[in-house]
Amino acid sequence: MGKQQLHLLVLGAILVFFSIAVGIASFSSNSLESNRDAVIMDLNNLSMMARGFYKKSDSLGGGGNVFSDFEIPERLRTNDNGNYRIISASSQMIVIQGTGIEKAAGSGCTQSDFIQYNIIVDPSENQLIKIR
Repeated sequence: MGKQQLHLLVLGAILVFFSIAVGIASFSSNSLESNRDAVIMDLNNLSMMARGFYKKSDSLGGGGNVFSDFEIPERLRTNDNGNYRIISASSQMIVIQGTGIEKAAGSGCTQSDFIQYNIIVDPSENQLIKIR
């Protein structure tokens, strides 16, 4: 009877450790996806701001059909989701980069670089590009 109880105890311990590992992996995956969604949402908001700046006349504080003078407001450059910066800006196009706070999963179970997206904004459309 003692041997059977020992086997059940070992089996129970294995099941507990397996359950903990699955729970941690599930939480990590949800956290990463939430951060991805938040960075994409922030980039879309910044693209709308940039397009609004582009369309507003320069006499009203806008760009007058030029993106090149657009700047991300100081309070929006860093938030709980990540960091945002302008990669390049020309008269008809602006590229904004968002870097999240979560690290993207690399090969295997290791963590690599932070998630990162670029959004290319022109007068008529946005193009979202996944970097990491």
